[in-house]
Amino acid sequence: MCRELKREPTWVAAIRLAILEGQVDTESVIEEANLVAGRERTVGDVLSTMDERGVLNKVDDDLYLPGEVLLNSDRYDLDFDRASDGGAHRWKSSV
Repeated sequence: MCRELKREPTWVAAIRLAILEGQVDTESVIEEANLVAGRERTVGDVLSTMDERGVLNKVDDDLYLPGEVLLNSDRYDLDFDRASDGGAHRWKSSV
């Protein structure tokens, strides 16, 4: 399987958590993206890349806040009260 296809759920989950929860860490991304155990290194790599690109802002060893890219996004100020608990990133959905 393509390496990027394995990373995409991590990107989606991290962005969703950053916008809805205001912070991201490895454990929360693994849970949100429904990843199998053993993906910690991949998630850490993705979060680090997101920090380098300004999507997230690393504030502690494994804690990230929304970065400039998300804060300046035209999506950041939307009303997320109706955001799905399940999320569209749960790939095995029948929809």
